Amino acid sequence: MPTMVFINLPVADLDRSKSFYEALGYPIDSDFTDETAACAVVSDTVYVMLLTHAKFAEFTDKTIADPDTIEVINSLSADSKDDVHRVVDAAVMAGGHEDRPEMDLGFMYQRSFTDPDGHHWEHVWMDQAAMQDGPPSE
Repeated sequence: MPTMVFINLPVADLDRSKSFYEALGYPIDSDFTDETAACAVVSDTVYVMLLTHAKFAEFTDKTIADPDTIEVINSLSADSKDDVHRVVDAAVMAGGHEDRPEMDLGFMYQRSFTDPDGHHWEHVWMDQAAMQDGPPSE
């Protein structure tokens, strides 16, 4: 069985967050959704758990980070440069913010955004044929 990844995120407004992730093309799994949490399905093995602050606090004794700080960068692969653009453009249209300029290294292309709660995401496409020879040297 492949490893499954569950990214747990504290969110200030669960309905807003559900709408945001649905706008990116990630359906909400109603079997794992209630008034305190929602499960956005990224793929067969990757899930984003959107948890109200109260629900998130049930899993830790630590303080939830201020949205202006960063502790984790979530990075997801994309099938193409067009897919990178589709997801990041949808994020911006749904209330996220593009975090920094695109990065194009030829063999790798990336754009990033923050969601409405300040969580940082990168979407990356890599040219697998170019990667077989290893990254280009400078």
